[in-house]
Amino acid sequence: MSVTQIDTLVIGGGQAGLAMSEHLTREGVPHVVVERHRLAERWRSERWDSLVANGPAWHDRFPTLTFSGIDPDSFASKEDIVRYFEAYAASIPAPIRCGVEVHALRQRTGGGFHADTSDGVIEAANVVVATGPFQRPIIPTIVPPEAGVEQLHSAAYKNPAQLPAGAVLVVGAGSSGVQIADELARAGRRVYLAVGPHNRPPRRYRGRDFVWWLGALGEWDAKVVAPGTEHVTIAVSGARGGHTVDFRELASRGVTLLGTAGAYADGALEILPNLARNIAAGDANYLSVLKAADAYVAEQGLDFPEEPQAHVIGPDPDCITRPLARLNLAETGITSIVWATGYAMDFGWLEVPAFDDKGRPAHERGVSIVPGLHFLGLAWLSRRASPFIWGVWHDAKYLAGQIAARSSAPSGIATTAGSA
Repeated sequence: MSVTQIDTLVIGGGQAGLAMSEHLTREGVPHVVVERHRLAERWRSERWDSLVANGPAWHDRFPTLTFSGIDPDSFASKEDIVRYFEAYAASIPAPIRCGVEVHALRQRTGGGFHADTSDGVIEAANVVVATGPFQRPIIPTIVPPEAGVEQLHSAAYKNPAQLPAGAVLVVGAGSSGVQIADELARAGRRVYLAVGPHNRPPRRYRGRDFVWWLGALGEWDAKVVAPGTEHVTIAVSGARGGHTVDFRELASRGVTLLGTAGAYADGALEILPNLARNIAAGDANYLSVLKAADAYVAEQGLDFPEEPQAHVIGPDPDCITRPLARLNLAETGITSIVWATGYAMDFGWLEVPAFDDKGRPAHERGVSIVPGLHFLGLAWLSRRASPFIWGVWHDAKYLAGQIAARSSAPSGIATTAGSA
């Protein structure tokens, strides 16, 4: 059995693992990155075909590398993003071992960690868990298999042709649910969209993208109340050049908006009576961003063009004023359900007492309560920006400094020794 001894083991070869590798390299910390599949695998195989980034290319990147051949104000495709990460890994160069899965991570007697992997044992003084926030797709067990409809998570959705003929129910009002519902409607499908609580920022306002406004207004640096705290999902889209998500516009094109999906019985889903409230709360969020932006422009004396029409909210369509209370799948011709219902963390392989009483990683800015163990890429790790490409880069810089400060290993590369 081969044994690799290294100062720091980074688990995960996505954006978090790559950013971590860059900063560990800068700090002179010997390390290795292991990735169970290919580099940036989720961008390759767990995204739909037409997906683009939700932020412009000037923003959704690492500070040390720009996108090649893309207009900075455009939205990178998933293929562009994979190529970007490949180029980034080559520029470090990152010590990545792809096709290596960590089956179990345990503490060693006397300090450090022991990782059982598909390619032998790795012993390390420090470990960075960089597996990201999208670990295990959540599909609610509401509609039973005997209902006779195809059910898949948004992570498995590729394109409209993948689904059987008939109407489609999309559950989820975040970026994935909205964009998939829009694509299906444009492909001529009859679409029902279950809309839960959400934020709905403007794509652009007064000549600036919403990501610019979040920075100017200090929202990216908003601190989390407690590790693991979740925020309301954001409905935003970079599709077709980028646009503000408008549920009323979707309804005008034939998408039937619904409240939150409830219990299933006798071939039908109960629909909770919260659609109008959810839409109104999203509108309030939208208008609050405009108001804050206007105040910022006035305070800073900026010469930004005014957009009074942006403040106008259109009338509610019938599906909002007279919402469905029950959705019979057979009667509406629904043959498939796409669950855009997010992800859960999956640390079953992490056999270390690093969690709070709710099963969430217990940490301070990614530094675990277990000495030498670190988390990176999680939502609200240190601030709102933490799970995003550029945000994770800054969190990685902080963690690399923490690891370098506690590391006593000499500079060098991983060494491998064989043993029986």
